[in-house]
Amino acid sequence: MTAPAPMPIPQPVPQAARGELPVLSPQEAARNFVTVVTRVEPVAEALCRARTNGQADCDLQIVIDKRMELPPNAFQTLDEAGRPVVGFTLALIADARNADELAFVLGHEAAHHIAGHIPRQKQTAAAGAVLGAVLGQVTGADAAMQDQLQNIGASVGARRYSRDFELEADALGAEIAFHAGYDPVLGAGFFARLPDPGDQFLGSHPPNAQRQAQVAAVVARLKQQTGTGW
Repeated sequence: MTAPAPMPIPQPVPQAARGELPVLSPQEAARNFVTVVTRVEPVAEALCRARTNGQADCDLQIVIDKRMELPPNAFQTLDEAGRPVVGFTLALIADARNADELAFVLGHEAAHHIAGHIPRQKQTAAAGAVLGAVLGQVTGADAAMQDQLQNIGASVGARRYSRDFELEADALGAEIAFHAGYDPVLGAGFFARLPDPGDQFLGSHPPNAQRQAQVAAVVARLKQQTGTGW
């Protein structure tokens, strides 16, 4: 696919030594979200069609979960018809310090769909469940223990590649945000406000520093390819 030329990027919000950015007003946050969806969604859908050779449903449905009690979060799922859905909680929209963060998050969640992470995770979970069942049979476990081992195997299988999936979505999400005219490096700054998962055993997310380094590497490559120097 020939990469589209990046759209002009808004000037980054000044910050002292990349320190904490101020919280936006509800009006600013809402305007940012509308603008980001307008600019990022068509880029993500076009990349989806190109990367999947038209074999996937690339008609993204962007939704907002309006429950006020939910924490900042974004997710990708499929509706009953199999259409891809990207959801944001109100808290995440309010917590984003600039449009670049929203653009990166939207690109990241769209990337999960483009890369087929939901079916791939189901496959690894199923494989893990089979291994758990085999282990139960080999060790002569009773029915209850075999069920438990099968469930454990499915859980381990689902998490086995989850870190790789997150890094893959970070890279592709950065590409989407970049071609929509946003700064993914600035957008990935929201990692600094998240608890660092570190190197937890079977953790589902990579360390924040690794994710930021991934985004920076992707953006450096894209700048070189496009001759963009912002």
